[in-house]
Amino acid sequence: MKVHQEQSERLRAIEAAKYLRVSRSTLAKWRMAKIGPPHHRCGSRLVYYFIHEIDAWLAACDAAANGNSR
Repeated sequence: MKVHQEQSERLRAIEAAKYLRVSRSTLAKWRMAKIGPPHHRCGSRLVYYFIHEIDAWLAACDAAANGNSR
């Protein structure tokens, strides 16, 4: 069975929170406020993130903090 690269880069919410070094509840608050990294839903409860999207979001945050826009 071949594993797609996208699947290996997908993180559950708890894993994404650890990756970002924030609590799971902080990540949930960001989702609800629509200020956090892009997320995806499968059904009503499963939330997941892609590492490359988290990294891009972090880069955009850094650029905004430094007064640069990309």
